Parts: sequence; C-alpha cells; structure tokens
Amino acid sequence: GLGLTTGQVGFVYGTVGVLSLTIGGIIGGIAINRKGLKYWLWPMALCITLPHLAFLYLSWFMPENMVLINLAVAVEQFGYGFGFTAYMMYLIYFSEGEHKTAHYAICTGFMALGMMLPGMIAGWLQELVGYNHFFIFVMLCAIPTLLVIPFINVDRDFGKAKKKSQQKNCYTE
Repeated sequence: GLGLTTGQVGFVYGTVGVLSLTIGGIIGGIAINRKGLKYWLWPMALCITLPHLAFLYLSWFMPENMVLINLAVAVEQFGYGFGFTAYMMYLIYFSEGEHKTAHYAICTGFMALGMMLPGMIAGWLQELVGYNHFFIFVMLCAIPTLLVIPFINVDRDFGKAKKKSQQKNCYTE
C-alpha cells in the first residue's frame, strides 16, 4: 500500500471520502431531479467506473503527497456517490408496481450481495497479484457495466421533478 498511518487513512476516508461521497450523492439526486434518470445514465455509469483510474495511478506511482492521495480518494468517492444515485434510482424504477416494497428489498439484497462477494475475495486477490494488477483487474470488471447500459430501458421522464401544475396536493384534489 501507500504506507499511510491509521490516522491518515481515517482522515482520507472518514473526512475527505465521506464528504465527497455525500456531495456526489446530493449532486446526483439534483441532476436526476432536473433531467431524469435516462439522461444521466451514461454519465453516472462513467462516474462510478472511471475514478478507479485514480487508484490505478496511486498503485503505480505510489505518491507520498497527501494532497494527491486525498484528491484521488475524493474523485473516487464523489464519482461513486454520483454514479450510485443512478443505481438506486434504477432500483426504485425497477420496483414500481404491485409489491414495490418487497421488490425493492430483494433488489437491495442483490445489490448488497454484489458488493459483499467481491469484497470477500478482494484482499486475497490483491495479495495474489499485487496492487498494480489488482486495479487493472478492477478496471476490467467495470467493462460489463458499460456494456449493459445501452440495454437498460428507462422511461425518459423517470426521476424528473414534476412541474408545479402536474403535482397533486390536498388542496387541488
């Protein structure tokens, strides 16, 4: 690794990472609210996959500069927050209809499984191939995400905020 102390890792992920993730998620929500999920699907898919290049950079060049390390984590976490918004919105879209709570719960379970299973072998794989090749492998694993995007069918207006005239409330019903 980069030889960071426990305190440095705590700051990088606990402060810079959490703030970037939160900001990315908020901006992702605002973006979808304005233009809809379909409009943002490609940019968000790229934002969740391409920031892994920052870790590839860190693994090959091993910078000691904390600004670079913080910047790499900030970019990755922002991209994850921004991109993950599309994933969550798609789960909501997919779950619409009868029994939507049950469908959303099942989808969320598969999502957790999709994070848990790779996490179970990530450390073993990194030790086997080293950080450099591990992050190349991570980038290769991101390719299927980009390959399936054209096949995802989402209503053009899903996620967009309704105009005031379209919204129902207790005073207009």
